[in-house]
Order: sequence, then C-alpha cells, then structure tokens
Amino acid sequence: MASAVLAHFLLKEKLQKMGMLGCVLCIVGSTVIVLHAPEEMSLSSVQQIWELATQPAFLLYTASAIAVTLFLVLYCAPRYGQTNILVYTGICSVIGSLTVMSVKAIGIAIKLTLEGANQFFYLQTWIFTMIAITCIIVQLNYLNMALDNFNTAVVSPIYYALFTAFTILASAIMFKDYSGQSISSIASELCGFITVLSGTTVLHSTREPDPPVLTD
Repeated sequence: MASAVLAHFLLKEKLQKMGMLGCVLCIVGSTVIVLHAPEEMSLSSVQQIWELATQPAFLLYTASAIAVTLFLVLYCAPRYGQTNILVYTGICSVIGSLTVMSVKAIGIAIKLTLEGANQFFYLQTWIFTMIAITCIIVQLNYLNMALDNFNTAVVSPIYYALFTAFTILASAIMFKDYSGQSISSIASELCGFITVLSGTTVLHSTREPDPPVLTD
C-alpha cells in the first residue's frame, strides 16, 4: 500500500479512483486475515521444523510450487511476461512462500544459538539457509522484471496479495495452523482473503495501457 501511494506521488504513476478502492479492499482484507489468524506453533529446535518440512503434505506442496514456478518461468514468462502482470508476480509469490518457511527456520536457529544452544552444527540449518538464499534471488529477479514492465502502484498490491495468500497456504500445510480453529474464524479469514482478491482484481483492471510504439 505504501509503495503504491509513494509511486503515485514520487514516480508520477497515476493511481485512479478505482485503484484507490482496490488498495483499500486489500488493506481491509489483510486486516481481517491478521485479526483471525491462528496462533503459531511453539518450536524449540531446527530439527522440529525439519520434521514438519519433510511431511508428505508439505513435500507435495513444495513439489507443486516448484512445478508451477518452472511452468511460469519456462513457458509463460517468454510468451506473456510483458503483457500479463500475474506471470512475474506469480513466480515471486509462489517462491516467496518457500522463502518464508526457510527464513522462519533460520530465525529460530539464530534465536536458539544466541540462547546458548548452537543450531549451526546441524546440516538442516544450512539447507534452510541455501534454500532461502536461492528463493530470495529468484524473487528479486522476477520482482524487478515486473516493476520494469508494469506500473509500480499496481505491482505492489498484487504481489502483496498473492504473496500473503501463498504464504498462508504453505504455513497451513506445514504447521497445521487451522486444525484447532473455530468455523467462524476460518470463515472470517476466507472472507478476508476474498476481499483481498477483489481488491487485487480491481487494481489489475485499472492498469494504464502501455503507450503505443511510434515507428518511422
């Protein structure tokens, strides 16, 4: 939201009234999701996260994320990357969900190490580190490509919405956050997610058309 507003004033990228409405919808939906988000599982070692990351369900999600990313990179990006904003932002968002899981493991490792239990003796810590570095590089590369081809005021909220959605999905599969939640809380989060998607759709529809290329 902040980047969309700053792009409007500093970069002179016009954000139309419907675009502003889209930003508001994204904020409202994200707020509802955060307010009804489940409590995080208490973890005390990197090995615990490794066990969660090697569950069949999360391994299936990881394989699916990699397959979708390869499809977007190898097939969609060369053909539709410069005309469809969802290609580059989709790559960033799917890979971003894996980044968050890896960074969370690294954060716990650093915390425990500072408390006296060195986690950097374990191979799993370095595996999570390499995964995080690789994913971050991919994210930054395709985010820059999205910003080079599309309006910053539109890219930022769409990327935020998709990134949030995939991160929630990955977290739900890996940590089983929603197993103890009430139906009303889950329903509220779904409504918040739908609101975010609505705001994303509005923002996407207000993208200014690219100027025609002048030829001699």
